Amino acid sequence: QLQLVESGGGLVQAGGSLTLSCEVSGRTIEYYAMAWFRQAPGKEREFVAGINWSGTGTEYEDSVKGRFTISRDVAKNTVHLNMNNLKPDDTAIYYCAAGRSGIVVRSESAYSFWGQGTQVTVPS
Repeated sequence: QLQLVESGGGLVQAGGSLTLSCEVSGRTIEYYAMAWFRQAPGKEREFVAGINWSGTGTEYEDSVKGRFTISRDVAKNTVHLNMNNLKPDDTAIYYCAAGRSGIVVRSESAYSFWGQGTQVTVPS
């Protein structure tokens, strides 16, 4: 079993930056695909970014390409989401997830382990 704990959320003005972190315990992240999802008020949870088991492949949702970067620190068993040029539409609860297949998939069903989420608010 994996335990995932997100941190780093907060309130930031439009155009600002935040870095979210996901600390993982229970097993090394090297065996898992790691992803970030988000859920805005009144909307379904959606894929934001993912990184594969080897760390060599990443994917991003179109609206965050060029602004968000997912990375991982195997030594610290931590995954980060660096978010720049934040927009009001980025306001959501952000969730970290781990998938056993090791391959980045954009569907929630591919991820077996989830964190509790961290709130990001970008006022309009």
